[in-house]
Amino acid sequence: MAKDKYGIIEPKTEFPVRKLLRVPHKEDSLTVSYPAFGTGTYEENIKEMNKNYLHPKTGKKMTFVPATTFESISAVAYDFENFAKPQIFDQSLFQAGFIVKTQYGVCINTTDLNEKNLKNLIDKSEKVNGIYILPNGTVEGVRDFAFAPSETFELGVQESGKFAEGGLARSLEHTFEKVAKNLEEISSSDFYKVGVNVWGFESVKEPVLRVVTFNTDREFGFGELDVDGGWSDEFEGYAFGVESSQIK
Repeated sequence: MAKDKYGIIEPKTEFPVRKLLRVPHKEDSLTVSYPAFGTGTYEENIKEMNKNYLHPKTGKKMTFVPATTFESISAVAYDFENFAKPQIFDQSLFQAGFIVKTQYGVCINTTDLNEKNLKNLIDKSEKVNGIYILPNGTVEGVRDFAFAPSETFELGVQESGKFAEGGLARSLEHTFEKVAKNLEEISSSDFYKVGVNVWGFESVKEPVLRVVTFNTDREFGFGELDVDGGWSDEFEGYAFGVESSQIK
């Protein structure tokens, strides 16, 4: 028998197997990629999500779609102290999703730069506690859209409670409540004694597309949570994909 007939025989699969992580989300659960995709630019990570993978239990083919900011926050909030904080926030940037900065505030989970279209989404949204929340299913293909008027949140370093009660945090978490509970837990003084530094969300004359990111400040050693809306898609980091069969 030829020598190449001996040794370990590896299984041949058309697509790689991808592990999954199930986390609490809304009143149900959410299944996302594990580990998070990275480290690449957000565009590069999304390309990886769109590839074919095999389900770790069923062996069926699956793909992923980019998580909305709400879904991203649910993913990192799960066991934050032992998982996302040391493995993602402390090491790199966490790419939570797309935002569009406007003259009057921040639109969450959209890439549309047309002012008329953005106004249409806001008009169809429900105004709750100063922010605008669009219920899913209202507009086909739009998930977790929200609008945070500039006057509903503050920029700069602030305490966890003030950040979580602000319109930006509540819009990112797509919540009708007065507090963004997951972001309140993530930004807690237990993890970030200096507080939260919110920056890059200033008003702009024309709509600008950005990726909202989170990370533990390392460059200046302040030990704060940085929440940034100023980066374009040129910096590498991690992003979660949602298993696409869950998207309705």
